[in-house]
Amino acid sequence: MSVFDSLGETADKATDTGEKFLKTSHQYFKLKVFQQITFSISLITKLIAIGSFVFIGFIFGAVAGAIALGNALESMSLGYLLVGLIFILIGVIIYVNRSFINKIVLEKLGSKFFSEDN
Repeated sequence: MSVFDSLGETADKATDTGEKFLKTSHQYFKLKVFQQITFSISLITKLIAIGSFVFIGFIFGAVAGAIALGNALESMSLGYLLVGLIFILIGVIIYVNRSFINKIVLEKLGSKFFSEDN
């Protein structure tokens, strides 16, 4: 009977160890998901905050540049037209290079999201 008792105790210990492992793994994954969610929300919040001020700065800069070009060319409408064309040109350049931008974003964020924690 001692062999069967020993096997029973070993099986009980293995079951307890397995349950402990599953609970610990579940807690780890919950923490990992929490880390990734907080990182994502933090990144989006910073992007919106900084992006909005940069966008406002671009608008003021574009209007000031258009006025300056309009004064230099003695035609306000031509100044606004040139600034608009510059923005369209920048947009086309960004559109042509969108795969390069995607590659950079994937490399930067991929290392954060898929890093191995020690």
